[in-house]
Amino acid sequence: MTFFKTALYYGALVSLLLTSFVSHANPPKEIFWEDLIPKNHVQIDTQAQANHEGSDQNWIQPDLDAPVVKELDGQSVSLPGFVVPLEGDSEVITEFLLVPYFGACIHVPPPPPNQIVHVTIKGGVPIDSLYDAIVVTGVISTQAWSGEIAQVGYKMKAVGVAPFEL
Repeated sequence: MTFFKTALYYGALVSLLLTSFVSHANPPKEIFWEDLIPKNHVQIDTQAQANHEGSDQNWIQPDLDAPVVKELDGQSVSLPGFVVPLEGDSEVITEFLLVPYFGACIHVPPPPPNQIVHVTIKGGVPIDSLYDAIVVTGVISTQAWSGEIAQVGYKMKAVGVAPFEL
């Protein structure tokens, strides 16, 4: 990791820690991908069905009407996932899609919109490897977003990004 990337990474980490310290009375809620699916909704398992062979049908994003969990709107949360970069440069990214598994939207069709989060982070953050899972902390909204790659059910204004550790 270059000095610049290291400095930015630790700067983002310090920012996350300070934000957590200042908002100690209301720390971010740790959520996971299943928490983005309403309780009574039967979700289509797209990861198991995705493949690189066959018709173009395999590359179409499924369940475009997949509902979101309205109660999450405006909450401070932490969510692990993988990055699909959208905006940035060779040092940092400022906009990306957070997806539940590696390769979603790049090597395999996108998951349903309620399984993708459009993330923006002021100042950007270095991402060393798209193969590695991260945890994003910020305020989530149920505002939809649509881009060339996929339709998205959630947006997040991130305040921090850190490596995901079990």
